[in-house]
Amino acid sequence: MEQPRHLRILRDIAAVFVTFIFMFPILWWALTSIKPISAVFDKDRVVFFDFVPTLINYAVTLLGLSRSGLAIDQGIGMGVGGAEAYDSRHAILDSVIVSIGATAVTMAVAVFAAYALSRMAFNGRAAYLNWVLGQRFMPPIAILIPLVTIYKDAGLRDNDSLYGGYLGLMMIYALMNLPIALLLMKSFFDDVPKDVDEAAMIDGATRWQSFSKVVLPMVRGGVAASAVLVFIFSWTEFLLSLFLTTSIRTVPVKIQTFVTSTGNEWGFIAALGTAAAIPSFIFILLVQRHLVRGLTLGSLKE
Repeated sequence: MEQPRHLRILRDIAAVFVTFIFMFPILWWALTSIKPISAVFDKDRVVFFDFVPTLINYAVTLLGLSRSGLAIDQGIGMGVGGAEAYDSRHAILDSVIVSIGATAVTMAVAVFAAYALSRMAFNGRAAYLNWVLGQRFMPPIAILIPLVTIYKDAGLRDNDSLYGGYLGLMMIYALMNLPIALLLMKSFFDDVPKDVDEAAMIDGATRWQSFSKVVLPMVRGGVAASAVLVFIFSWTEFLLSLFLTTSIRTVPVKIQTFVTSTGNEWGFIAALGTAAAIPSFIFILLVQRHLVRGLTLGSLKE
């Protein structure tokens, strides 16, 4: 039964209002990134749109230009730190390397493990799944101290080996995100009837061929949805990167260095934070078709 017109209008207004509430912090963050320092720290009023936009915050953080030659001359900087202190290009590269590597490792393990858990029965499977889920509930700070010691002894700190530092950060991010990826992928494999595997093997396919050529293409949307979540979790992780690395600085760790003894560099923080959100959006757009398929895969029932 179709709702009355006035109820549909009220529903749409409520939806727009709720969306605005959730989007406003992001919009304000982006707006702050193009404000001069005089507009950010105006003590007499809250500056919304009545200011002259500037891209200096992006030029300093993303292009490595010197703030002393740009910001101070135009009355837009706080006068602290040189170009290297706010140049975030290396931090962005570090985040891209670690996040993509962690996503690849996580999904490679999660896909095979989830297929095995979905298709193969063994004693204690339910208990094992509960144990896997319980790993996600454990806060990273609970294992931080022993993890630092283990990484130091294993040579996975970046002050011992730069490549070891990248590898170590990828491994701990993969370990941290593996439970959620495994459980998600298992639910996607469960939605594909086992009759599909059996029919393929009756036609002469091996278990591997049934998995790789029949079942896996049917859950590509689930793989995309899980990979997006793993990438975002890795991209935004702060605590482990802060304590396990020294020269490797991911974007969340780099942003906290903009909190100086003379004040918070809100313009630079907002610029880097806004720019850091772009890779996640691009990743989602690239897999949008598969992501929608993954979110609707539950319609396939055995």
